[in-house]
Amino acid sequence: MSDSLKTSKKQFRNINITDLGHYRLPLAGILSILHRVSGALMFVLLPFILLLLDKSLLSETSFEHFKGIASHWFVKLIILALAWAYLHHFCAGIRHLLMDVHVGLDKNTAKKSAVIVFAFSLPLTALVALKLFGAF
Repeated sequence: MSDSLKTSKKQFRNINITDLGHYRLPLAGILSILHRVSGALMFVLLPFILLLLDKSLLSETSFEHFKGIASHWFVKLIILALAWAYLHHFCAGIRHLLMDVHVGLDKNTAKKSAVIVFAFSLPLTALVALKLFGAF
């Protein structure tokens, strides 16, 4: 085979760790990665949340103690991260369920559905943040 035929063929290769800075992931890919991150975050923190809920419901004193802890700004940020994880995972999960039944698999529809997921999950998270930090 001549060299001209070899070079005219489009080459596909796996990306290397050094290529990650130059790789442009599509919006649907970013959404998919965030869906996995949010699921992992909820899974890892679930035992701690259940333990804190259990301890806070033992008595009025323990509830007031944990209420005081939850009023700290850093704890509120953790609660907000969990709220984002839940809301994002829920919205993206609906998108993935639709894709499982072969709805929205083409490139343009996948991009539009990714935008819709962000358009719902981010404002809902912002509402939780406003409520959590006392705006209303």
